[in-house]
Amino acid sequence: MGNFLAGKVVAVTGAGRGIGRAVALAAAAEGARVVVNDYGVSIEGSEPTSAVAEAVVKEIVAAGGEAVAVADDVSTMAGGQRVVDTAVEVYGRIDGVVCVAGILRERMLFNMSEEEWDPVVATHLKGTFTVFRAASALMRRQKSGTLIGFTSGNHQGSVSQANYSAAKGGIISLVRSAALGMHKYGVTANAVAPVARTRMSANVPMELAEIGEPEDVAALVVYLLSDRAREARITGQVYTVAGPRIAVWAQPRELRSAFAEGSWTPERIAEVLPGSVGVDPMPMLERVEAMARAAAAGGRPNA
Repeated sequence: MGNFLAGKVVAVTGAGRGIGRAVALAAAAEGARVVVNDYGVSIEGSEPTSAVAEAVVKEIVAAGGEAVAVADDVSTMAGGQRVVDTAVEVYGRIDGVVCVAGILRERMLFNMSEEEWDPVVATHLKGTFTVFRAASALMRRQKSGTLIGFTSGNHQGSVSQANYSAAKGGIISLVRSAALGMHKYGVTANAVAPVARTRMSANVPMELAEIGEPEDVAALVVYLLSDRAREARITGQVYTVAGPRIAVWAQPRELRSAFAEGSWTPERIAEVLPGSVGVDPMPMLERVEAMARAAAAGGRPNA
C-alpha cells in the first residue's frame, strides 16, 4: 500500500469494470478510502446489478484497503447525491470524485432515435453533473477538493456516436466551468481523455495506433487527486493518456478575424471569409477520409 492519497476519501463512478475499477483499486492502494459506484449495467445501459460494485469493494478490502459500494444510477440527481452522501456518512468527508460511468448506443445521426440519444447523454454528461454538483457543495465549505470528469478524443466529433461525442464535449465545458467557479474555494477540476483497452474500446472499428491499459489511466487520475497536483496548480485541463504517452489539449481560442467597414453583407463575407478568416481543418475529417480510402482498398483503417 502506498500513501499518495493517504487520508483522502474518493468516490469513483463506473468503478465496477475497466478504467473505473482500475482507478478505484489504484486510489485504495495509495491510501484513499473509496466509494465504489456502479449501476452494474451492460455496455448498452441495460440489466443493472449491484454485484458489480460489490465485487470491487471485496477486492479492495482483500488487499487491505477500505471501500463501500453504491449501486445507484448517477444519471439521476438522487443517485449522484447518494454517492457523495455515502462518502460523508461512512467516512466523514469527500476529497475527490472521479466520474467514469458511461454507456454506448451507436447509430448514424440521421437514424438516431431519442431513446438512443437521451440515455447516453444522461449517463455521461448529466451523470458527471449530478456528482460534481453534490460534491462541490461540500468542497466549497471545506475549501478543498478535486473534481475529475472523463471525456474522450471523440469530443472532436464522431461518425456514428453523435450522442457520445456531444456528451464528452459537454463534460469538457462542465469541467472548465467547475474550474472557474470553484477556484476561489480551493477546488480543482480536470478532465481525462483515456485511450485504453476496455469493453468500450473493443468496439472501435479501427486499429488504434496508441493504446494502453486501464492502469495507465489510473496512475494519472491518482496524481490529479493528490496534493502534488494541487500544489502544481493544475485545474481546467484536459489530459490524454495512451499507454506511455500523456498529452495536454489546447484551450479553446480564436485563430483569426476580419473586420468589416460598415455592416457585413453576405456578398462581402463571401469575399473576405475564405481568404482572410479561413478555416481550421478538422483532423477527424481527414481521418474519416483516410478510413474511407482504406476501406475502399479492402484494408482495415488505422487511427
